[in-house]
Amino acid sequence: MRFLSKDHRVVLSIVLVWASVPGVNGFGGTLQVKQSPEVIEAYRLCQTFEHLLGQDLDFDRAYEATFPQNKALRRAIAIADGEFGNQDLASVDDDLIINAYKRRMQIFYLTLVLAGPSDAESAIFFPPEIKELLKREPPADPKDFGAYVAQLDRDVARFRSHLDRLSTRYSSVADRVHQFKSDLLAPKPEPPKNQKVEPITGYYRSGVLTTDQPYYQIGSYTVVKEQGKMRIIGIRFFTRMF
Repeated sequence: MRFLSKDHRVVLSIVLVWASVPGVNGFGGTLQVKQSPEVIEAYRLCQTFEHLLGQDLDFDRAYEATFPQNKALRRAIAIADGEFGNQDLASVDDDLIINAYKRRMQIFYLTLVLAGPSDAESAIFFPPEIKELLKREPPADPKDFGAYVAQLDRDVARFRSHLDRLSTRYSSVADRVHQFKSDLLAPKPEPPKNQKVEPITGYYRSGVLTTDQPYYQIGSYTVVKEQGKMRIIGIRFFTRMF
């Protein structure tokens, strides 16, 4: 799959339901709910992911701090969200699949910094060698997956160097990087006070969770409990994270 060939933008509407209860003086009052410790932890986890990513745009670092530790679950997440095509990956090593996912996600986040260029900026932001990098697809033969991951490592280094050069040369790009990081580092909403956040089931990504396994949808993040800790298992992309 191509990095930019698919629209990842998801329109997410969060409706806050306000409940009024009559007060002793006849005026309505606002009923506030108490969120569970799981919900509070889930919100903080998503904030942690964004804050870590916002420091240096290092997806690997944010991933390691907030995604599951279980390798089988990591593999399932990578296959579900990595857009590796329809080939059989059963023979591919877990670490190769997980690393391929992390590298592709890293490139995607770096690409977001340059998203929506003007006509004049487009050729500068995405010269032929960067376009080629973004069009790179997984190998048809699983035996070539190791070489593919090694190439992704080089692609990440090339894209980051390209972004650094642009930032040094063009103040508009430096402003983009600064704004992107600032948005990630900015304070995020707390759990709603007037709507109980409840776990749901039936996660749409097959192979990641069982149909009856509960999870939370916190903005664009899907969060579950793993060995007593909340962990991110999926990110649905749209313009802003929260």
